[in-house]
Amino acid sequence: MTMNVPILQIDDIEVLYEQTILAVHSVSLEVAKGQVVVLLGANGAGKSTTLKAASNLVRAERGEVVRGRIVYQGREVTHSAPHTLAANGLVQVLEGRHCFAQLTVEENLLAGALARQVPRRQLLADLELVYGHFSRLKLRRKSLAGYTSGGEQQMIAIGRALMAKPQLVLLDEPSMGLAPQIVEEIFEIVRQLNQHDGVSFLIAEQNINVALRYAHYGYVLESGRVVSEGSAEQLAARGDLQDFYLGTRARGQEA
Repeated sequence: MTMNVPILQIDDIEVLYEQTILAVHSVSLEVAKGQVVVLLGANGAGKSTTLKAASNLVRAERGEVVRGRIVYQGREVTHSAPHTLAANGLVQVLEGRHCFAQLTVEENLLAGALARQVPRRQLLADLELVYGHFSRLKLRRKSLAGYTSGGEQQMIAIGRALMAKPQLVLLDEPSMGLAPQIVEEIFEIVRQLNQHDGVSFLIAEQNINVALRYAHYGYVLESGRVVSEGSAEQLAARGDLQDFYLGTRARGQEA
C-alpha cells in the first residue's frame, strides 16, 4: 500500500466560530494515502473542529476557516461544499453517530449512497459489502435504528459512510460511550477497511491506547494547536502523553 502521497494536507489553518471564538490556530497535518492517522487530545483541544474544517461541516456551526488551506487529493478544497467533498470521496462520520432513528438500519445505510445516483443493482451489491464488514447490521437490517445499541449505531454511521465509496473517512470519537469489546470491534473493522480496501482514515480519539495500536501516525492537540506528532510507536512509547488529557504537565516542562 502506498503511504507517501498525501491524500489530505492541512496547512496552518485557523478556525473561528461566530467570527469571534478562535477554536483552532496554526494547525498543520497530513494524511498519506493508505494511512490511519489519529488526532489525540482532551475535550476542547480542537480535534472535532479540525475534522469539520477538513469536511467543511464547520460552516453548519457558524464556523469558518479564516487562514490557511486544506488540500484533498492535490486540489485545494478549503471552501468546497460538503456534498461536493463527499461525492469526491471525503466523508465524515460525526461524533455521536447521528443515525436517522425512525428509519431502518438498511434505510440509514442506503442514505449514504444518495449522492452517487447508481443503479439499484449496484446499491444492493454495495450493501452486501457493508454487511460483510458489519454482519450484525445484516441481522438487524429491518429494525429501526433508534432501537439499536450504541455500538450498532456506530456501525450504522460508519457503514453509511462506506456507501458513499470514500477514499478518506474522517471519524470523530468512534469509541465514545462504547464498551471496550465494541471499541475493539470497531477499530478492527477500521483496520480491515484500511488494509484490504485501501481506505484512509483521520480519526479524532480520546482512547490513547486503542488509537495508537491501530494507527500509523498521530498528532497531539492542546488548546487548538498541534503540540506533538510522531509515528504511533513513538507516541505510544512516551510517558507524558496522558498528561495532555489530564492537564497535568509540569510547569517546568512548559517553560
